Amino acid sequence: MTVTRPLRLFNSLGRRVQDFTPAGDGVVRLYSCGPTVYSYAHIGNLRAYTFADTLRRALLWKGLQVEHVINITDVGHAVAEAELGEDKLEVAAARERRSVEEIAAMYTEAFFADLAALNILPAHHYPRATQYVDQMIRFAERLAERGFTYEIESGLYFDTSKDPAYGQLGLIDAGGQLEGARVEEVPGRRQKTDFALWRAEAPGQLRAMRWNSPWGWGAPGWHLECSVMSMLLLGEHFDIHTGGVDHRQLHHVNEIAQSEAYLGDGQPWVKFWLHNEFLQLGSAKISKSAGHVLTVGELADQGFHPLAYRLFLLGGHYRSQLEFTTAGLDGAQSALRRLVRRTAALGQLPSVTTAAEARALAGDDSAAVAAIDQIDDAISADLNTPRALAVLQDALRDPKLSEQGQRAVVAASAAVLGLPFGNLGPADVEPATTGRPEVDEAAVERLVADREAARAARDWSRADAIRAELTELGIQVTDTADGPTWTRAG
Repeated sequence: MTVTRPLRLFNSLGRRVQDFTPAGDGVVRLYSCGPTVYSYAHIGNLRAYTFADTLRRALLWKGLQVEHVINITDVGHAVAEAELGEDKLEVAAARERRSVEEIAAMYTEAFFADLAALNILPAHHYPRATQYVDQMIRFAERLAERGFTYEIESGLYFDTSKDPAYGQLGLIDAGGQLEGARVEEVPGRRQKTDFALWRAEAPGQLRAMRWNSPWGWGAPGWHLECSVMSMLLLGEHFDIHTGGVDHRQLHHVNEIAQSEAYLGDGQPWVKFWLHNEFLQLGSAKISKSAGHVLTVGELADQGFHPLAYRLFLLGGHYRSQLEFTTAGLDGAQSALRRLVRRTAALGQLPSVTTAAEARALAGDDSAAVAAIDQIDDAISADLNTPRALAVLQDALRDPKLSEQGQRAVVAASAAVLGLPFGNLGPADVEPATTGRPEVDEAAVERLVADREAARAARDWSRADAIRAELTELGIQVTDTADGPTWTRAG
């Protein structure tokens, strides 16, 4: 059966939902901004890669081929919004008494381990910035030849006044900078939106990582590497660029400016720009600069399975801010255990990648085909993972589905959500402890179902009594449009 639903994605360029179709040969070329490897990736960082993985799985689900690039920034930079300041990798190297190369290698491997723990598909390319400096210099030289640059003591700068469309992605104008951004004063810089293509060493400075260039010894600017590496690996124009919403206002704005000036063909450099929202801790986003460095490894030390964190992220839409709480993660872990326990009873699952394969697996089970169609509807609607999860949970409770039909729905869910149900057994997700006594989840499920039946019969006293019993067990029940959910209180 041919998939007829278009994949509709929210394009930050224009701020609207659009039907997605790949250009050219039908291969989707996808670039995701990668980490600066001077520290461990925190859980907020990893939301971006879980989102990009969900996008990639949705493209595969639609029967498309994907070529994915995630860069590794192993050249040190100052704080992202500034052009001057301390070098992150050099500061980390001094702090940990290692070389800059050792720091970059260690945290790159840690990043790969985090991706594997979250069941994120490996990218096809992980280019290191240090391997492309010569190409970055040539890129900047072409911009200089085309009249888009000027040189001052601190390096070579891109002149944003030469780009009448500057700031379109971030909805900012070239005469100003987004409100609240940290932008240092740079002597000689013409506009505060102008950005460094090459950062020259200051007099008397000797950087640990340095290259010679027509503008003296120094290092490439932060924005330059993504333009250069993406074009070399994916072609001058490609389909999708992803990153965190903070990149939408500065980093990606500058990437577009320098790339379209370099190409000079009057065409948009990239068709679709997709951005995930922040992970919040209280009222603030989780960030290294704010001291929020909770990692997947630290969650595991606290007894949380890494896939519980993935499930926690999937429970919110990628374009919605998501508040991180221990109670929320505990609820996701309980939900993961229930899902694994139910799906493990179905035995070994077949491997499914596309919607067509899932429908074929469902055969003549019309209820299963309907559920798979609902999953397709959800993922086609700008990657609505909360709705896809609800379809899975409903299907596992639906008596109309045959066992083969349930297997097809679970396999489809594993394909789009990246939760490897066929490779997980109850023992794989049971060892977690969070300092509180375990509950009999099967008994809790029965109580929740009994309460729902009492509510349906309008037996409010019985429903209230069951809620009180659940509260005594430390269980908090929330009634939603999709039915009741429960988490451990606290």
